[in-house]
Order: sequence, then structure tokens, then C-alpha cells
Amino acid sequence: MIEPMTPEHAEQVLAIYQAGIDEGNATFETTTPDWPTFSEAKLPDHRFVAVQHDTVLGWIAAGKVSDRCVYGGVIEHSVYVSPSARGQGVATRLLEALIDSTEAAGIWTIQSGIFPENTASLVLHQRLGFRVIGTRERIGRHHGTWRDVVLLERRSPNIT
Repeated sequence: MIEPMTPEHAEQVLAIYQAGIDEGNATFETTTPDWPTFSEAKLPDHRFVAVQHDTVLGWIAAGKVSDRCVYGGVIEHSVYVSPSARGQGVATRLLEALIDSTEAAGIWTIQSGIFPENTASLVLHQRLGFRVIGTRERIGRHHGTWRDVVLLERRSPNIT
């Protein structure tokens, strides 16, 4: 079941985030923030969890790209799935929920930066209508190594 992310999900959400961090191909972050910091950075109407029997299987959340009004309809998102729940369509359902919520809110662009080594995430996003904009080469250092990031976006077909 996909439902809105609430503070009751905090411990499990952050544990899944840390698992992704520990694997090394999900984010430049090296530790999870505390819940207030995490929650403050995420838009309340565009964050969801996949839950089965009170267990969070994965989460998706989006934040503003910029405070400038011209970017008011552009968000950036992250999606994480528990290692034990991968390959079951959880990320697909979460990303579909985000797309539905952003369409209803008039968001015109969803973007994400993904390490090129994270091929499963790249395939998922392209399957759901994201296109590769380009690769930001050597955009940041991660554990002492320069990393590239593939920039993807999904433009709403409803916003002209």
C-alpha cells in the first residue's frame, strides 16, 4: 500500500535511506540526517511510503529545486527501497504515486540526479517517462573519488 509519509514512518524511512547510503551508489550523502532536518527539506504533499504489514518497504520524497518563483513547478526527488523489497515493483508504485501527486499540483518538471552505476534506477525512471538530459561529469567527490551524475527529468504532458 502506498500512503503519505508521516513522522510515524521516520525510523524505518531513515533506516532505508542509510542502507542506500551504505551501498554507495545512491547518494553523495554519507549519513542520514535526523528526522526534523529530513522532513523540513521534503514537500509534504509529495512524499510517500510503501507499507506492508506496518513495515516500510520504500519511500519517495521531493524537494524544491529553488526558491525562485520561476522554478516553482520544478522539483527534485529521491526514491529508496529496502534491500529486502527490491525487485517487487515497490519503486515503480512509489514513482507513480509521486507523478500522480505532482500532476494534480501542477508541477511541470520532476528531476533527479542518479549515479550511472545505479542502472536499476535509470531503467525505472526511463520506463516511467523520464529522459536523460545529460551527464554531469565529475560533479562531486564521494569517499575521495570523483563521481558523475546522470540528470533525468520528466516533463508533465499536461503543462503547455
